[in-house]
Amino acid sequence: MTVMHMRAKKLLPSASLLMFSLAMAPGCSEAGDGGGVPTGGAVNGPAGGAPGNGAEPGSGGAPGPGAGGTLGPGAGGTLGPGAGGTLGPGAGGAPGPGPGGPGTGGDSNPGGAGGPGVGGAFGAGGMGPGFPPGAGGAGIPGAGGGGTDPGGSGGSPSGGDDEVKASQGCGKAPPMAGQASISVGGQMRNYILALPDNYDNNKKYRLVFTWHPWGGSAQQVAGNGPTGYYGLRGASAGEAILVSPDGTDFGGMGKGWGNENGKDIQFLEAMLERFDSELCFDHNRIFSTGFSFGGMMSNAVACSGLARAVAPMAGNSSVAGCANGTKPVAYMGFHGVDDNVVTLDGGQKARDVFVSRNGCGMAKASDSNWCQLAGNQYQPCECKTYDGCDEGYPVTWCEYKGGHMVAPNSGETIWDFFKQF
Repeated sequence: MTVMHMRAKKLLPSASLLMFSLAMAPGCSEAGDGGGVPTGGAVNGPAGGAPGNGAEPGSGGAPGPGAGGTLGPGAGGTLGPGAGGTLGPGAGGAPGPGPGGPGTGGDSNPGGAGGPGVGGAFGAGGMGPGFPPGAGGAGIPGAGGGGTDPGGSGGSPSGGDDEVKASQGCGKAPPMAGQASISVGGQMRNYILALPDNYDNNKKYRLVFTWHPWGGSAQQVAGNGPTGYYGLRGASAGEAILVSPDGTDFGGMGKGWGNENGKDIQFLEAMLERFDSELCFDHNRIFSTGFSFGGMMSNAVACSGLARAVAPMAGNSSVAGCANGTKPVAYMGFHGVDDNVVTLDGGQKARDVFVSRNGCGMAKASDSNWCQLAGNQYQPCECKTYDGCDEGYPVTWCEYKGGHMVAPNSGETIWDFFKQF
């Protein structure tokens, strides 16, 4: 497998750039390729509706280690704009109420402001005010179509490969959820595994990988409660196995997904091999999402043909790479038009790989309601879906008024996209 990558030393910004103190750290842009890897940025996506008590942008620390770093591993580093960060104490109430129903989801109500963060983790206070959205409507159960497994894990109403390909772990007692390690190429790699509360070892679950941004961690994404795993812990309502992998040091500025010589794709393949023997899931329903460097890794996963669908947020394909291939992958991407860390054109180029692979034509207005869920402060916002894509392999692209940030209130939308397959 050939995976393109960039050497870390090309990507590191100059010392002068690293010293600027806004929550949006300068990126490492390659001319014409949508920018390099961000050194920080607003990880927490503010909620729909007006943000809580966060102050104006500008009080975040410089990126890297140390207290107040925007995405560095330092203690208590803020992850978003505003004095104290959108995850800091005093941001408002607890995160929004529990997840939506297991179906397609009804209208979502915005959640409350994020509570106190714990060391800059996503989960303890949510990824910013109101993330994920509040309780969804009852939804339409059984969106999985006419499969033979409980919960509709069989058929795919959107076409594509409808066959259920069960893992060898079906019928076996599962491993313990939580942190685990695996040896990959002589190096120990770590991840966090989340199983449904009432895990059924005969049910072929969807398997979802959630990748952290540069300077983040598996724990940051896994978080606590329904806001964890980019909001998918709550949105999936026990219908998915969730995995938050841990990256390795990139450029001496925190963990990332440089994928040098394909090592991070090899990590994914090693996890899949282990999970095949231990867990019950459908090999034809593996999914990937992530923000920033995590979005880049999701693009690399898609390019390698290892996922049924991906949902990258603010990612490009110039760093983690994009292996040559022809396998179509359903794609839903999100990108702020004011992102100056991973620029919009880089995200568009990554998207266009799958516009081509999936045999798509022209873009048209999408029926996605994500722009309404995102909130008025992110207008103008538009989602488009491409015409003529291969059956079961749609491409949807959402652009909104925002900078380098997790797509706000996107957990339910991403899950709705994944669960149609």
